[in-house]
Amino acid sequence: MAQQQKSARARRRRPNDPDRRDRIIDACLEVVSRHGVAGTSHRKVAAQAGVPLGAMTYYFDGMDDLLGEAFSRFAATVADRFDRRMTEAGDADAAARAVVDIIREDVFGTDRELVLSHELYTLAAREPAYRAITSAWMRRSRAALERHFDPETARILDALIEGLTIHRALDAEPRDPGEVEDAVARILARPVREASRE
Repeated sequence: MAQQQKSARARRRRPNDPDRRDRIIDACLEVVSRHGVAGTSHRKVAAQAGVPLGAMTYYFDGMDDLLGEAFSRFAATVADRFDRRMTEAGDADAAARAVVDIIREDVFGTDRELVLSHELYTLAAREPAYRAITSAWMRRSRAALERHFDPETARILDALIEGLTIHRALDAEPRDPGEVEDAVARILARPVREASRE
């Protein structure tokens, strides 16, 4: 009898769908990007992930747990991309160009990421657990920038990136893409050169 109970417990711990938890996290980000945190529910996330509603409580201890996992994944993904761009920059000119590309292509790239960023910022303004996610994200961004710039310059560039994110999300007027190069050039006190096309 004890052996049968142990086998039943082991079967419950081995899900038939090993990617289900990851799908739920990705689905949560998709739902938040369309409906905001306030409009996100277990039911919507389960439907987006294509899983039974009961799976939500199997993998996560409530919505805060799920949102924490989802926003941690989102922040890590963005930080990885940021880090990759700065790592690939071979010199100071390439690093300056990488900052411009981060703003133009990554930060301004999709409305989805802008919405997710601002939903996370809003949570972080009120909740210490989410502030820990944004703090870790900012530390990674600054560390990536410090590969090429002194700590104070890295902090200012990081603030520029965050500030332009807010302007991009809220400004109804289209902006001149050249403003990004101008802003980075002013901080670095040198022009931002186009990357070689060779």
